[in-house]
Amino acid sequence: MQKKYGAEKQTGKYDQVKIVANLPYYITTPIIMKLLEERLEIEHITVMVQKEVADRLTAKPGDKMAGAITYSVCYYTIPKEVVFVPKNSFIPAPEVDSAVIQLQTRKESPVALASEKDFFAVIKASFMQRRKTLKNGLQNAKLFGKEEIQELYQVCNLPENCRGENLSLEQFAQIANYYTSHQKKD
Repeated sequence: MQKKYGAEKQTGKYDQVKIVANLPYYITTPIIMKLLEERLEIEHITVMVQKEVADRLTAKPGDKMAGAITYSVCYYTIPKEVVFVPKNSFIPAPEVDSAVIQLQTRKESPVALASEKDFFAVIKASFMQRRKTLKNGLQNAKLFGKEEIQELYQVCNLPENCRGENLSLEQFAQIANYYTSHQKKD
């Protein structure tokens, strides 16, 4: 057995598994996340997706295009856009452009986490209300109270009006680790 990101998986059954697909656009994100969350022994996933989705999946954390999916994909993989596919490449032409992306799965976690569950809860809360500040997102999700949020901002050296999309993967890990260590144990 090999331990990968805290989950035990059998190894040796398959070597160098690669997934290549043209995904239906309406289920792109659920399929990709299911493959990644299951921690299957996949070397990389190469898929053609709607260009807008490709931009979000391959955005850099902290970039204007970054969303919760960006951080999740960056946690599990090293994403890159391989090729842009204009809509006029198809007959009949669809209404949207596409892109082929590749998600190279990581062998090790890119950040040290006390709790992966808390990490994803913090990311989700940070993007629940996209126009809100990070502070409001974390408080509205009831992860932190007013006093706790002030301490968090000081300890993590966060700018007062930052938003989730302004943070790095490492900053989200720092917030999640702080949350994990300060949860009230009942």
